[in-house]
Amino acid sequence: MYRKIGLKVATSYSPNFNFPKRSKNRIKFIILHYTGMKKESAAIKRLQDPKSKVSSHYLIKKNGQIINLVPDRYEAWHAGVSSWQNFKFLNKNSIGVEVTNPGHQHGYINFSSKQISSLKKLLNFVIRKYKIKKKCILGHSDISPGRKKDPGEKFPWEMLAKNKIGFWHNLDQRKIKKFRDKKLLTIIEKNTFLKNLHKIGYNNVKECEFTQNMRYLTLAFQRRFRQSLVNGKIDKECLLISKNLL
Repeated sequence: MYRKIGLKVATSYSPNFNFPKRSKNRIKFIILHYTGMKKESAAIKRLQDPKSKVSSHYLIKKNGQIINLVPDRYEAWHAGVSSWQNFKFLNKNSIGVEVTNPGHQHGYINFSSKQISSLKKLLNFVIRKYKIKKKCILGHSDISPGRKKDPGEKFPWEMLAKNKIGFWHNLDQRKIKKFRDKKLLTIIEKNTFLKNLHKIGYNNVKECEFTQNMRYLTLAFQRRFRQSLVNGKIDKECLLISKNLL
């Protein structure tokens, strides 16, 4: 079966979702993922396997085709243990979108132009339908920085923001690059950076020691907003970007 949202969407439902049906105003976030598996067919099979206990609302294949796996108004199982701002366990309040990509464990690659074209159309549709705010379009690593890396540093966050999908800083990246990895920040500056992250929406990873927690948060931030260098180190460039985002 197909339905139109400006492009064709195939329907192939997964049994992995929760009842009851959600109200429209409960849907406040879009969470973006990559599949993280070698084969696309295996990823689709897993998202439809009752034993896997995972699913998403949509999957975008390598050729750009969109598959609707779970109806929007039901809670899919894609976010797991997660938090953002005052929200926890974001399955309850989000639409999950998987994009086929082998991920960091299996030879992470660039997303295809067909995938990105379909993604823009799908996200615009979901944003309009549920009145999703720009700052509520997130990556899995944003809401679960201690566990997840997806959709990763190759995901085109900046380009999407220029198309009014999601958010990005407005600093000149060539100019701020000179502050990269040059100077260790003071304890006060590091604390300012972490406070900025909390104001943006990031939360602490409670199961980790503080130093490791700081690294996970920094890696998640860099995969999202400083994609050309993801090293887990807080430098002046990261601090400047975090201030600008506020």
